[in-house]
Amino acid sequence: MNVTTTQTVASALYDQLVIPGNIIVGYTENAWASYYAWMNNDFLATGLLFLVIHELVYFGRSAPWILLDHLPFFRKYKIQEAKIPSTAEQMECLKDVLIAHAFVEAIPIFGFQPICTFFDIDISANFPTLKMFALQITAFFFMEDTWHYWFHRALHYGPLYKYIHKQHHKYAAPFGLTAEYAHPIEVAVTGMGTVGSPLLYAYVFGQMHLVTIICWVVMRLFQAIDAHSGYDFPWSLRHFLPIWAGADHHDDHHKYFVGNYASSFRHWDYVLGTETPATARRHTFLKGSVEPEKKTA
Repeated sequence: MNVTTTQTVASALYDQLVIPGNIIVGYTENAWASYYAWMNNDFLATGLLFLVIHELVYFGRSAPWILLDHLPFFRKYKIQEAKIPSTAEQMECLKDVLIAHAFVEAIPIFGFQPICTFFDIDISANFPTLKMFALQITAFFFMEDTWHYWFHRALHYGPLYKYIHKQHHKYAAPFGLTAEYAHPIEVAVTGMGTVGSPLLYAYVFGQMHLVTIICWVVMRLFQAIDAHSGYDFPWSLRHFLPIWAGADHHDDHHKYFVGNYASSFRHWDYVLGTETPATARRHTFLKGSVEPEKKTA
């Protein structure tokens, strides 16, 4: 391939990928600026945007898993095949989650603008570059996973499990809606890992945009809901990215009540020997994992 041909191909790829991407970003930036101008109140604009996105994503992503539980064709992908949540269980969980969202999560989510001001988080229509966006999102995944591992493991200690974390373990075979079915203290602790990761990054490095935080929260919701879905498909991410935890990893945590404490990745459980034996047997590189701690009553 000569130089002219290479330049032609590169130019074609640029026209097909970069230019449309820039157009989409430009359109989104204009919509963002128009929204904040229309609201004419940064506190209300940020709070309402964050809250609406959180609710739409959480329940929108949970809905397909509810549907799959009623379709026998997908039963072969169910991790705990014999344990299909009943409609009554789904509705009871939905009711409790709605109450928690209204009385526990809505206030800090809606009041996020003062935090943006304190940490100098950019809310302008000048979005970050794709490179910066990807770097920060990757950092958040690893930061949150570390936080989640240690605090989740701590919640399995005696009184902390009995009075706080036991609520989340009501369902030994989890389903999508159970991702945020938890005691208010646990919601706050795990939420600090999700929101605190970009805030810590902003404090140390600066250059943080609200759109990055929102996208990160959306991705974290997808990860948490999918991990609780109870389904493992041949196309699930963990089959292509071995370090990714996936639903099978967290499903074992609910099934055996201990082990597999991390959220997104497998390395902490592997290195510190807290993989459940059942999980380890499915992955040859995890054969050295130890027996999990005894279940806490």
